[in-house]
Formats: sequence, C-alpha cells, structure tokens
Amino acid sequence: MMASNWSLCGVCVNRQITKSSIVWCSDCEEGLCGNCKEHHSIAKETKSHETVSITEYEKLPTKGLQIDPVCKLHHEKYELFCKKHDCPCCKKCVKSHNDCRGLTDINEIIKHVKTSSAFCEIEQTLMEVTENIKRLSTNRKENLKTLKDQKKEIEAEINQMRTKINRHLDKLQDDFIKELMAVEQKESIKIKKNLNYSQKRRKKRSLKYKKTLLVLNRMRPNFKLFNHERYRKDIAVGENFIESEITASVQEFGEINVSSDPCDFTIQKRKDRQAQIMVALSTRNIDNLTVTLQKRIKTELSDVRGCAQLPGECKEISIVDLNNHKLKKSLAVNSFNHGVVYKDEHLIYCAREKGLQMISINDDSITNVTNSNLPYYAYVTTFGDKLFYTKFDNDSVTCCDYKGNTIWTFRDISVLSAPLGISVDNDGCVYVVGFDSNNVVVISPDVQRCRQFLSREDGLSGPQVLHYDQSTNQLIVANRANHAFLFDVKC
Repeated sequence: MMASNWSLCGVCVNRQITKSSIVWCSDCEEGLCGNCKEHHSIAKETKSHETVSITEYEKLPTKGLQIDPVCKLHHEKYELFCKKHDCPCCKKCVKSHNDCRGLTDINEIIKHVKTSSAFCEIEQTLMEVTENIKRLSTNRKENLKTLKDQKKEIEAEINQMRTKINRHLDKLQDDFIKELMAVEQKESIKIKKNLNYSQKRRKKRSLKYKKTLLVLNRMRPNFKLFNHERYRKDIAVGENFIESEITASVQEFGEINVSSDPCDFTIQKRKDRQAQIMVALSTRNIDNLTVTLQKRIKTELSDVRGCAQLPGECKEISIVDLNNHKLKKSLAVNSFNHGVVYKDEHLIYCAREKGLQMISINDDSITNVTNSNLPYYAYVTTFGDKLFYTKFDNDSVTCCDYKGNTIWTFRDISVLSAPLGISVDNDGCVYVVGFDSNNVVVISPDVQRCRQFLSREDGLSGPQVLHYDQSTNQLIVANRANHAFLFDVKC
C-alpha cells in the first residue's frame, strides 16, 4: 500500500538521518534521496528496479496505490504467481499450491504488463473517456449558449407582441372616441331640435294655456335631460362592464413553454466502432414478421366496417356495455363520423369535412385536431403521442401529432390502394387494409419501408377493417361481407 513516509529517504531514515526523497522505488517500497539513488541504481540487487520521481508519484490516485505487495497471510513479499488460481503467492504459499502447474516468477508476469493488450485497452478506454468528457463539456457549453440565445429571441418576441397589442389598443381607443363623439353630436342635435320645438310651441299658445305650457316647457327639457342622463349612465355602465370583462378574461400576458429535446451527443466507444454496433431501441423488423391463420369466421354480414360504421345519421358516438348489452352513454359530435379510437378518457374520430376531432368522455367537450377535409370511411388509430388516419380518396396514410402537425404521409398505389381500416402494434408498426388492392400492408415506424403482409391468397376479398390486439399479438381482418380472419403475428 502507499507508504506514509514517501517524502523522506527510507535508507537515510534507517541511518537516523532526515533527508527528502526525490524518487520512489516500487520494489523497495521506499523513497530515495539523490545519494541513495545513485547507490540504488548500481547495486547488484537493486539496479534492475524501476524508479519514478516523487513529483509524478504524488500525482497518482491513492486508490490506485492501495495494493499491498505483501501476503496478508504470511506477511512476506509476493514472489510467485499461480496461473491456475490467478493470484500472487509468497514462498510460504507454495505449500498450498503443490498440485498447481504453472507457478511463475511474478517478475516475469509483471514485466510485460505495460505492453499487454489489457493494459493497452485500459489506456485506450481512458483516452476515450477523456475525449468524451471534452465533447460533453463542449456540447453543454453550446447548449447554454443556445438557451441564452433562445431567451433573447423570446424577449424580442414579447416586446414585439407588446408593441402590437399597444397599437391595437390605441386603435380601439381612437375608434371608441370617434364613436363617442358621433353619438354626442347626434344626441346634441336631437336635444336642440326638441328645445327649439318647445320654444316655438310656447309662443303660439294662448294665455289660457300659459300655466300649462309653462309646466310642459319645464318638464319636457327635464325629460330630455333625464333621457340624456340615463343614456350617459348606460355608456358609463358599458365602459365599466367592458373594463371588468377585460380584467376577468385577460389574466396573463402570455405562456412560456419549455420543450426538452434529447441531446444529440453520443458516447463513442472504440469497441462499438469496431463491432459496428448501433445502440438503439429493440424494434420489430417488418421483414421478420410472420402470420398464422388462427380462425376463419363466417360473419354472414355485409358492409362490415368494425366500430367505425354507425347506423343512421344521428351524429352521435354510442358507448355500449358489452357485459349487459346496454347503452351507457351517447356523445353528440355534431358531424357525420366514421373511424373512432379511444385514448386517455377521449375519443378521436373522423368527422368528414371537419377533419379529426377529439371529444372528452367526462365533459363532452370537443377539440379540433386537424381541419383537413376527410372522405367517407376514413379510419383513425393512435400510438404514443401520434395519430394515424387513412384517406381512401387519395390512397394515403398520414401520421400527425395531437396538434394536427403532419409528421409523415405514405402513398404508394403499387402496394396500397383505397386504404381503410388501420391499426398499430406494440412496436409502432402500422397495419393498413387496402380495399381495392385486397391486401394488408405493414409500414415500418420510420415509414422508410413497407411490405404486403396479407393478400387475396389469405382469403381477403374487399377487406375494410382490421384490429391489432397488442395484448395477444393477434390481428383480426374483416372482409366487406361474409368472412373475417384471426391471425397470430410473430416476429
């Protein structure tokens, strides 16, 4: 283990002399001063010992030096190495290794340590760790700079928005003042006309009605003033109402959203590069997918469209309890709809000209997902944070997020024609029914590959709907009429 007196010359200490050491001998396990170093380097028993300067020795980590070169059992120095038990031995340990072959002088073993492949591997690993730490530090510094730049951009956007709002409010104020002046002018003209009319009538009346005219002339202006005052109060009440509405509805200037994206920094390892191994999530290869017919079902039905076909035109989504076959709830969606899928207390459905819409089962509130016009018999499904829907009128399959932003669109009429039913397995592989192409096509999660999974040879004839059960890895496909098929899917 690392000596506690490495700063003093061990030979001089034994001679009762205190001298600072300048080198360290790992074989002797002691420090040496300049004079003792010379004797040490020419003495017959020690001239083969390797030494290291005290300055370099101080830099070595303590844990790396806490290796005792002395046998803990016999308290003697290790001199041999047993290859069978992979352990060092002292002279006394040899008694317990009589049956072991390959006892070798430990000096022969450690002589080639620095040139061994294991030592080179450690050096290479340390270099890789150092390089990765540097790259990671650079990446984080760039991230801090990017964060600072984004902060400045957001501040600039806030200032621009504040300027636009101020301009808008100034315009509203100017328009309101103009309207107020117009109303005041209009009402003033009315009051003046009434006042002139009263004065003319007062002159024409006879003395017989003088008192009556005086009363009327006093009341009429007051009446007009009363009306004017009431109108002014109405304007004041309206202003107060508008002000209170603005205060109540505009509670915040804006909202700050923090979006955390995975870091594009990757740890590089030489072994990974040599073996050409890419670290990635284990996903299905669509070429390895196999299918086995489990059951052929005679439906004796026609125009089978799964859960997407609703009878009549009631513009509702009905939730039925399959245990007692009773209607639990009906959700009014105010549109004709076809494909429907459940996700987190919400139903997402294809609402024809209104696009994709989402309705809450709890409060029946409806949210627009996309505004694109969907054809009849459009179908939708979900996987993670993505939605997938079909449009048979242009032979396309589209993937989007819950805000309606398109991620990708698949269209290849040589493989898939008139897509209808759609479903997703546990790995994000998308299964789509082709009505005109009489097949089922599977699309890889990255939409880079696709292949025909089922065809007319598997019994498909005008297939319209399918469903992948993620709990059993079974796929059910239904033709438009007469038959449905249950398949086991394996990778």
